[in-house]
Amino acid sequence: MTGFLEGKNIAVTGGGGGIGRAIAMACADEGANVVVADYGVAMDGSSPSSEVADAAVAEIIARGGRAVAVAGDVSKFDVGEQIVEAACDTWGSIDGVVCPAGVLRERMLFNMSEDEWDAVIAVHLKGHFNVYRAALARMRKQETGGSLVGFTSGAFTASTAQANYSAAKGGIVSLTRSAAMTAASLRLRGGPPINANCIAPVARTRMSENVPFEIETGAPEDVAPMAVYLMSDAGRGINAQIYTVVGRRISVWNQPMEVRTMWAGGDRWTPADIASALPGAVGQEPNPFITDLERRMAEINAAKTADS
Repeated sequence: MTGFLEGKNIAVTGGGGGIGRAIAMACADEGANVVVADYGVAMDGSSPSSEVADAAVAEIIARGGRAVAVAGDVSKFDVGEQIVEAACDTWGSIDGVVCPAGVLRERMLFNMSEDEWDAVIAVHLKGHFNVYRAALARMRKQETGGSLVGFTSGAFTASTAQANYSAAKGGIVSLTRSAAMTAASLRLRGGPPINANCIAPVARTRMSENVPFEIETGAPEDVAPMAVYLMSDAGRGINAQIYTVVGRRISVWNQPMEVRTMWAGGDRWTPADIASALPGAVGQEPNPFITDLERRMAEINAAKTADS
């Protein structure tokens, strides 16, 4: 290993399994002290346990690394502080946080229960907020600053059966961009170097096993190097970005911006004026999820026609 994180203190949520575990191991292998934060629940959120966090810590120590476990529910406000405090109390500072912890409650929007909505928003979006807030409060007072690494998904653009997950992942993008803007503002006022970015991973994990169609995918270990890089001194100049990481591929997402504009001829638009002008002036921007869905449905219908 190259020691990319030598001497840094890193906290990883969901660090007991899947992508989180791969990142925790990679951070330790690159010289970091690691807080492994994981509640260790079943897919339905039941049977919380410290076993997965403890097991990951034991493996890191067996490999010659340094790690401590925090087995708390990241959706709880105080747990975000506990995770950051574990690093600060044990090693003196917090240099990076990575937030892959997540749950799924798949359901079509019109059938989704309140509990299914709340659980996903709580773990994904509020979990990021809880950790970001606690970490940023410490990092802005450290000369060395630090790094925030959020975990979104390409599903933040839209999802058919995961509206809760899509909404949470979109919120994480906006939250991380807000953290990045806050960090840039602090830096301009003489503050320490802090960066905030998102990874949109695609990997074979317990959460992805139930995806009902074939997707491009890779292994959790394929995602870990990007998280290490973004928290390293080499990646500190990267800020407010979203990177897809899948297998051997890394892609950067575009930044949101207005692309076309039209103006009313009078004081304001009327619905009739909009109906007349909009299609030829600003029109629509294609949604890649809907475009892909339409393509797959066309293929299915064509196959049915060919078989009949």
